[in-house]
Parts: sequence; structure tokens; C-alpha cells
Amino acid sequence: MQFLKVTSPHTSKQGQAGNVMLSVIYATIPGIIALTYFFGVGVLINLILASLFGLGFEALILYMRQRDITFYLKDYSALVTAFLLGLALPAYTPWWLIAVGMFFSIVIAKQLYGGLGFNPFNPAMIGYVVLLISFPLEMSSWITPAPLNGGELPSLSAALGKVFLGHELIMEGALLDGYTSATPLELMRQNDGQLVNQLYSDNPLFSQALFAGVGWEWVNIAFLAGGIYLMYKRVFTWHAPISMLAALGILAAVFYDGGSSSSLGSPLFHWLTGATMFGAFFIITDPVSSAVSNRGRIVFGALIGVLIFVIRSFSNYPDGVAFAVLLLNFAAPFIDYYTKPRTYGHKSKSKSKG
Repeated sequence: MQFLKVTSPHTSKQGQAGNVMLSVIYATIPGIIALTYFFGVGVLINLILASLFGLGFEALILYMRQRDITFYLKDYSALVTAFLLGLALPAYTPWWLIAVGMFFSIVIAKQLYGGLGFNPFNPAMIGYVVLLISFPLEMSSWITPAPLNGGELPSLSAALGKVFLGHELIMEGALLDGYTSATPLELMRQNDGQLVNQLYSDNPLFSQALFAGVGWEWVNIAFLAGGIYLMYKRVFTWHAPISMLAALGILAAVFYDGGSSSSLGSPLFHWLTGATMFGAFFIITDPVSSAVSNRGRIVFGALIGVLIFVIRSFSNYPDGVAFAVLLLNFAAPFIDYYTKPRTYGHKSKSKSKG
């Protein structure tokens, strides 16, 4: 009899899922520190609010389903979803926007399908895409990184006023200039007529950076460090994240023309801007909604990398991680079907025919 594991992974010990989820949360710490350093305390407010709303919605649905609330909250999956969505949102996001995002992430994308292990799509990315499509203005309101504001960032009171009351961000008694600063991906996509070298020299976001935009490059490096930690802990394998980064880098290299006005950005630029490393190591590695086999994960990650490049370069959205992940979540069962590993003790079809 042949046995083939093609369903979502399950834990063999009580509490094992919780330990894995806690490892993911710990791995986000470098990224949280970098985001907070460059964009301020609003990042921490996002995380706190997302966690409270996420745990609250999870507990409410578990109560309605007559499940043991304490037992299921201890797997920390709702907390991980909250962290992933909170880190994806711009700092100083209005509280009600976070509530809407967490409602769709926990209630619609997770519990409506039966809870952890049954969701076909990444819950955090469902919440993010709903917000991005419904509230594009709020979702594009990224504050100018601290180095471009003389190292100054809004105080806690100003941040709370923005999040809960909708006040304008104030710093040292004046409105904070450049609150809705364009991200590096937006500047590259909207470039019209300038050579890449000119764009880099004329815009402080690039001229004061080492690789690919003030703040964003270090945020991506921080999430890369967290991802390496998770691979070291064997929370996931290298197949999906490395294949995604390789596909994205290869396409960027193919279409990079050396820096003309129509350039789409170098591989280093695409690797160190936007949500690249965050997506590669914290989003596409979700064991429930991704492909199962190692070959399947390579295909899964590579196709996500291709879609990210296509969306960034040719669509109306500057970044494409969330859309690419959800599209490939939809295709994951199809990928699994055609990348089934050979069952132990049985020859492959090609060898048996020969």
C-alpha cells in the first residue's frame, strides 16, 4: 500500500505548533527594531492593536463554535497573523483599519474555513489585500524615514492622536513634512525621463542610502536575518524563499538595461526594497497554504518571484507580494498534484516504463 503525505502538516506533540509560532514571532524582532528605528513608534502601536483585535476575534469565534478558547489560543497562530499583518501595514495606521484587516484575516480567511490547518489562503495577506483594495490612500501613507527628517520622529502622544483621533502628525509644534513619502518602489515605477543614476542622486531617499532606499534596505536585511534564524531552527526549508529570491533576481537582471530611464531596477534593488525579504521568509513559508513537497515549494516560490516582478514593473501597484502569494495559494494544490514525491519503495513512472 502506498502512503503519500499531501495534506496540510500536523503536529505530533501537544504544544509543538505553539513553539513553532513563537519562533516565528521571535524572528520578527530584528525587523520590528529596524521598522521602529526608521518609522517610529507607530509600528509598535500597529502590532499591539493587531494582536488585541486578532486574539479578540479568535476568542469570539471559538466561543461561537463552542471550542476550548484557552487551548486554541495557546497555538499562537492568531498572534502570528496579527504580527504579520501589523508589520505589513504603514506605521500610524488608523485603529479601525487594523480592526477591519484583522476581522478578515481571522474570521473570514481562517475560522470560516475551520481554523488552523484548513485555511487555503494566507490569512494575513487576505486582510492586507482587502485593505489595500478598499482603502488605497491609507495603505500608501508611509512616513518619511527618520534620517530624512533629521532623525526626528513623532512622539507617542502624537502617534496615538493620529491612530485613534485622526490628527495630523505633529513634531516639535509643526506638522510633520512629507508624511506620505513615496517608497523606493513607487519612485522607480513612476520615474519618467531620468536615468537611474540621476534618480538616485536627485532624491534623498536614494542618495543617502547604500543600496536601495533609506530605511527599506535595512528593514529587508533585518527580516533576512530573521529568516536565516528560522531556517537554522528548521521551521521551514530553503526551497520556497530561495527560489522566490532567485526568480525575482533573475528577472530583474534580465530586464535591467544598465540604468536608462525605462529601467525596472537592479536585482539588488528588488531584493532590498518593499516587502521582499518579509514575504520570502515570513509569508510564503506558511506550511498550510503553500506547496507541500520540496519540488513543489521550489515551483511555488519561483512563480511567486515571477509574479512579484511582473506586478511591480507593469501594474498599478508598486509592490506585489500579497497578490502573488494569494494567487499561488490558489494554485498550491495543483502544484502539489504534479510534484508528488516518489513513494518510498516504489520506482518512478519513467523508470518502471523503461
